[in-house]
Amino acid sequence: VLVLLSVSMVFYLDIPAWPLLMLTGVSVLLVIWKPALPARVPAVVHRLAFPAIVAFFIGDIYLTTEVLPALVRLDLLLLFYRGVTYRQRRDDLQIIVLGLFLIVLAGVLTVSLLFAVQILAFSACALAFLLVVTLVQANESGRPVLPVKPGEIPAWTQGSWSGLGRRVRAAMDWRIALLGGGLFGGLVVVSALLFLAIPRFELENSLFLERFMSKKSRTGFSDRIKFGDVTDIQQDNGVAVSIDLTDPAKIPAQPYWRMVVLDDYREETFRLSTGLRGTAFSRERSSAALRGQARARLGATDYWIFYMEAGVSRYLPLAGNFEMLRFRERQNFRTANALGLVALRDEPVSMTAYRVEGMQISAALPDPDFAAQLQQSHSAADAGKLTVLRVDIGQSDQDKLTAINREITGGEELAVDVFARRTGAWLARQHQYGLKSRTPAGGGDTLVSWLASTEPGHCELFAGALVLLARTANIPARVVTGFRGGSWNGFSNNYTLRNSDAHAWVELFDAASQSWLRADPTPGANAIGLDATTLTAVQTRTVDRSWTARFDSLRIFWYRRIVNFDQRTQVETIKAVKTATQETGRKFRLWLQALGGRVKDWLSTPWDARRLARWLAVAGLAATVGWLGHKGLKYWWQGQWRRHQGRMHPTRIEAGRWLQLLRGREIEPTLQLELERLRYGAEQAWPKAEEVFLRARRHWRRVRRNPVIST
Repeated sequence: VLVLLSVSMVFYLDIPAWPLLMLTGVSVLLVIWKPALPARVPAVVHRLAFPAIVAFFIGDIYLTTEVLPALVRLDLLLLFYRGVTYRQRRDDLQIIVLGLFLIVLAGVLTVSLLFAVQILAFSACALAFLLVVTLVQANESGRPVLPVKPGEIPAWTQGSWSGLGRRVRAAMDWRIALLGGGLFGGLVVVSALLFLAIPRFELENSLFLERFMSKKSRTGFSDRIKFGDVTDIQQDNGVAVSIDLTDPAKIPAQPYWRMVVLDDYREETFRLSTGLRGTAFSRERSSAALRGQARARLGATDYWIFYMEAGVSRYLPLAGNFEMLRFRERQNFRTANALGLVALRDEPVSMTAYRVEGMQISAALPDPDFAAQLQQSHSAADAGKLTVLRVDIGQSDQDKLTAINREITGGEELAVDVFARRTGAWLARQHQYGLKSRTPAGGGDTLVSWLASTEPGHCELFAGALVLLARTANIPARVVTGFRGGSWNGFSNNYTLRNSDAHAWVELFDAASQSWLRADPTPGANAIGLDATTLTAVQTRTVDRSWTARFDSLRIFWYRRIVNFDQRTQVETIKAVKTATQETGRKFRLWLQALGGRVKDWLSTPWDARRLARWLAVAGLAATVGWLGHKGLKYWWQGQWRRHQGRMHPTRIEAGRWLQLLRGREIEPTLQLELERLRYGAEQAWPKAEEVFLRARRHWRRVRRNPVIST
C-alpha cells in the first residue's frame, strides 16, 4: 500500500511515466493478492535487475536530457522492484525513503487538495509499517534471520488474508487501536497548530525544481496564432484561474482578461512583432511587487487575488490598469505598460498566486505615445506601418479586402466605433460561430479565403478578419488573446475562469481619444467599441451551484486557507480565534448568570407539600432511570465480554486470567514469557499449557503467602 500511495504522487508532476505507473500498480496488486508469486521469478532476474535499472537511468538522461523526470522514473523502477520482491529489514526502510522522495517532490510542485489527503494516508501507513517492522524484529531477536533464496516460498505466504484477519482480531486490544488512532489524530492537530503558529518566510514555492521540468500549455496562449493550427487548442472545462475579490460589484457583466497582444501578421500567422517586443517590454526584473500605472483613489482599496493554475500561460490575466501587483514570492518578470501586460520568465509548473490592488477596468487602453507617432506620420501608408500591416498577400487578396470594405462602409470614412459595429454585423451575417472551421480550397491567404466565404469560424478567425479589414481601411488594429466572461461560484463566492473561456478579440486605435478600443466581432459578444461596466456581474451573473462548483469550492478553500496562508492571514486567523473565544466566553457567562437567576427564583418560590412531593417524585424517577441505565450498560458490557471470550480458545482465556492475577507481583521471566505466548502467540508456538498453568498456580500460592510488590 505504501508503494501504491508513493507512485500515485507522479500524477501531480506532469511527467510521462504511464507505462511504469501501470506496471508498478498492477504488479503490486498481484503480489498483495498472491504473496507466493515473487518466488517464481528466476534467480537471474534478481542478478540483472540493478544493472538493468542503472542502464535504463543512464539511457533516460541521455535521450531526454531532463534530470528530474529521469530521477522520478528511476525511483518508480526501484519502488517496483522492492514492492514485488521479498525484503530484508533494510529493504523495508528503503521503500519509505523512496516514497518520501516522491512525496517531497510532489509537495513542492503542487498545491492540490487531494495531495493533503494522500500525504496523511502515507504518514499513517508509514507509521503502521514501521510498527510492524519493529514487532517482527523484536519477535526474531536472538534468532538468525536468513535471507529468502530465489525460488524459495516463505512459510508466511501459505496463509490466507482471512486467516490473518482472524489472528489480528484475536490479538488486537481495542484500547491499543484507540490509542494509536488518537495519537495519529493528535499528530494532525498539532501539525495544524504549528502551521498556524510558525512565522511565514518568503521562500520560492518550487525550490527551483521547475527549471528541471518541461512545461506544457493546456489553453494554448502563446506569442502567435497560426490559422489552421488554432483548432488544436484543447477545449475543456477545467479551471484555469480562480479570483477572490473584496467587492464583487467591480466585475463587469462580460469581463475581458487580456494576456497577449499580437500586432504582426505574416505568413498567415499573427505574432508579437520584434519591434514591439523590444520597445514595449521593460527589462526583466526580480521582485515580489510591481507598481502599476493606475493612480490611487480615495476610499478603501479593493483587492483581487488570482490563483492561476499550472499550464495556462506565463502571461498573467489582467482586466485593466492597477495600482499594485504583489506575488506570494519573488518572481522574474517583464512588464509592458503600453500593452497592459505582465509576463513571467517561465511558465509556472504549479499554481501561481498574485494580488492586484486597485484594478481599474475599462474597455479603452490609453496610448498617447502611439498617438504622437500617428500624428507625426506623413501618409496613410506610414500610419499603417506603425501597426506592422505587412500582410504578405497577393493582389487578388488585396482586391477582396478592398471590395469587402467598400461593401461595409459604402465608400465613407467612418469613425472607429461605427466601423467596428458595421464590420461585426457584416461578419455575423456572413459567418456563423463554430469551434471547427473549414477554409475553402484554392490559393491565396487562408484568412482572406475564409473571410470571403460563408464557412463558420471560431473567435480567432473573426478577430483576425476584423484586423485585416481595419488595416485595409487605414485603422491601426491588433489581436488580443485571453479570457472572456467566467462564472460565479455560489459555494465559495469567487469568480472562476475555465479553459473553455479562452477567447480572442481586437483592439482598434481611436485617434480622437488616443486610446485602443476593444472590439469583439465574435457573434453574440455584443461588446464592439463599448465599455461593458454599466451592468456588473453581480446584477447579471448566473450563480453556479453544480457539483463541479462544489469541488471547485474545496479547491478555493485550500488555496485561501492553506496555500495562500501568509503572515497577514495568520494575524487575521489569530484575531478571529481570539474574537470567537471571547464571544463564546461572554455568552457562557451570560448563560451562567441567567441560569443562576432562574435557580435563585426557583428556590425563592414558596414551597408547599404538593410542590415538594412533585419534585421528590421527579428526583426519584431520575435516580431510577440512572440506576437502570448503569445496570443495563454493565450487563451489555459483560455480554460483549462473554461473547468475546466465547470466540477465544480456553487456553488463551486461562493464560489471560493468570496474567491478570500475577500483575504487579514478582514473577519469573520465563513464566511471564510462556504465559504471554499462550495468551497472544500462535498456537503452533505454544508450550505445554498444563505445565505452565501448574507452575503459575504454585507461584501464586508462594507470592500470596509472602506478597512482595515488584518495582
